[in-house]
Parts: sequence; structure tokens; C-alpha cells
Amino acid sequence: MTLFRKTASFVAAGLVFTLGLSAASAGDIFDLSPGQPGRIRAEKDAAAIAAIPKDFKFVTSGKFTVAVSPGGPPLATYATDAKTVVGADPDYALAIADSLGLELQLVPVSWPDWPLGLVSGKYDAVISNVGVTELRKEKFDFSTYRQGLHGFFVKADSNIKEIREPKDAAGLRITVGASTNQERILLKWSEENVKAGLRPIELVYHDDDAARLVALRSGRVDVIVQPHAQLVYIAARDRNIRRVGTLSAGWPERSDVAITTRKGSGLADALTLTTNDLIKSGVYAKVLARWQLSEEALPESRTNPPGLPKS
Repeated sequence: MTLFRKTASFVAAGLVFTLGLSAASAGDIFDLSPGQPGRIRAEKDAAAIAAIPKDFKFVTSGKFTVAVSPGGPPLATYATDAKTVVGADPDYALAIADSLGLELQLVPVSWPDWPLGLVSGKYDAVISNVGVTELRKEKFDFSTYRQGLHGFFVKADSNIKEIREPKDAAGLRITVGASTNQERILLKWSEENVKAGLRPIELVYHDDDAARLVALRSGRVDVIVQPHAQLVYIAARDRNIRRVGTLSAGWPERSDVAITTRKGSGLADALTLTTNDLIKSGVYAKVLARWQLSEEALPESRTNPPGLPKS
């Protein structure tokens, strides 16, 4: 039988202070300055421009208006000036705008607000880690640009080398949040292990990221599982955890992240073409590499692929 243990999320003040002090090291890898001198730019893409429907009207003429939710680095966050939004998603939006011969206009929004804003025509697209689902496809069109991944991370000195499939996690103590997608997947993994005669996974519950990280560093758990991009940044910041595997956020199905546009607007095919041309030119790979997200690269972009099923 799978074991579970509820762990309090209290973190000693001294430990929180230590985590905060280590944040400066992330600057060695991630540029969070408002100027962004290292941004990757793209050339105009005549084929992509020609694919934009003749009757499509951009929110602002000459601009590609994109909504983004600054949820945290490396995907999207506020720069050191506390007002400029920077990260992998803003950089990708810039590459798309360059390709279409347009000026990028980013609109920071809270995550719950993007659907209504897009439907009501406040922006041309959303580029903000939106996953493709069958339910969302009823209202929106999608052009995929990244894999949706969770990451398995361990202490830097851990003996765990790789986690790719259920048997690799047998008997391990893994910290998760209750009622999360990670919990759903790992419960299924644990069931598969038990059926195969292997030890179950021990899920250890914590209420927030700080508590999960402290549990990992203190040795109370063996593995932390969270959205991959979050842990990539934390690993660069704190330099005491490392990746040992990734997992599709839709396991056992594939889960892709996509540029989101209004249903039937006609823009999706042009954006898919643009993304595929950026993949071919190498700009796409450079944007992901700049934010340490090469693991999330797609071999090609697709318009409205199968999404995660309705629950």
C-alpha cells in the first residue's frame, strides 16, 4: 500500500533567509535586467507574413499585442525595474513579432484574466505557458511552441542518477502538493509499481515551494517534482539541486504549450508556420537555450493538435 505523510509547511526564518541570499547566483545565468541586451532577434519571414489572413485586424496596426502572465522566472517575470516583463515567453513573443514584421507590445495580465481578454479582443494572442486541452480548444486556437514538462530534481550529491519511468521511482520519497497534476501522475506510477511487485512511491505532502525545497535539502525527501521551468531557475539560483529526469505534464499523454488565439480568427496557421520557420532557422533553439529550457523544445509546431482530454 502506498504511504502518505502530511508535512507542515512551516519554514524556520533562518532557512528562508539563506534561500534569499542565494538568489543572487541566478544572475550568472539569467539576465533579469530591463534592457535585455542578449535577446535573440529574428528576421522578417515573408512566407509567414503572407499567411496572415487578409481580413485579420491586429489590435493595434503595426504591432503584435500579446498577453503574458508574469508568474515567475524563467518563463515570465518582472525585471529588476519592477515593470518590464522578461523571460522565455516574452523573448519568444519578440521572435514571432520580428518574423511578422511587427513591433511587440506586451500586456501583463493575471492568469485568470487572459481568456476573457483574448475573446473580447484586447490582444492578438496569449503567449504565457498555456497548455492545449480539448476544453480550451472549444474557445481558442493553438499553435504549439514548447513541451509542457514536469522535472524530477534531487540534491546535488544524491545517488539518484535518472528517473524516466515508474520503476525508477520505486521506494523513493517524493514531495508534492496535494491535488496537483504531479500527485495525480505519481499515484498512477505508484500503482504500476505495486502491480509489478515493486515498492510503492512514498508521497510526502508540503503546502508550498519553500517547504518542499527545505524538505529536499534536509534529506526528509529524495525528490522534488514541479513544473520543469520553475526548478530550472531554482537550480541555477541555489546551485544545490540537479535534474534527473523530466515528465510530460499530461502523462501518459503528451502535453504541449501553445500560442493561443481567438477561435476562428485565422491567425493560428500563420503562427504555426512562423514557429516552424524559427525552428528551421535556429532562432527557436537559441531562445530556449538562453533561458535554459532546451529540454522543452518541440521538433515542430502544430495547429490545434490533440489536447489533454476533458476530465
